[in-house]
Amino acid sequence: MPLHVPAAPEPALRTVLAALGSPSAARAAGTGAQGPLTPELPLPVHALEQVTRRGGTPRTRLTGWRFTIRGYGRAVAAETVLTPDGWEFSHFFGGPYLASTERALRQAEALTTSYQVRLLSVPELYMLTLWLHGDPTADAASTLPGPGDLLVPLAPAPPGIAAHRPHRFSELLPVLTLRLTPPPLLKTPA
Repeated sequence: MPLHVPAAPEPALRTVLAALGSPSAARAAGTGAQGPLTPELPLPVHALEQVTRRGGTPRTRLTGWRFTIRGYGRAVAAETVLTPDGWEFSHFFGGPYLASTERALRQAEALTTSYQVRLLSVPELYMLTLWLHGDPTADAASTLPGPGDLLVPLAPAPPGIAAHRPHRFSELLPVLTLRLTPPPLLKTPA
């Protein structure tokens, strides 16, 4: 089924284009490219919040947009962040999550259901997932995961969580909750 990649906000795209237009962009991006670099595959980046053992509805918060930048066969990413003043360019980076994201996207294309593609970060676990949102037409900034949403942990994943294995959000949430909630303090006898 086709994956739906939401359109990035114009101001976020403009910040990346401005960064790519700087004289040192190719060097900073590490591509070594001499020609024009163009951002592609914009993915909204959300952070997981409000995960506790006490229950409640976990939420996500839109924190930025990530763009893939290709040059001479090598991909890097450019990320923007949402600030009180609007969208700002954050940084260029490489690393294992780029190839892992592309692999997860290829896996997702083989699914029979249409999804909107997002990234979901779990900062406390140094974890990033491909978030396949069940409503392909939803606003990319919407913060509530749906019951049919899938999360595909990207490599490297935290110990005990298999990378590239799709999980329903409702299946993975208890594992994340257990890891994110500190154990209760034990009282020592007086």
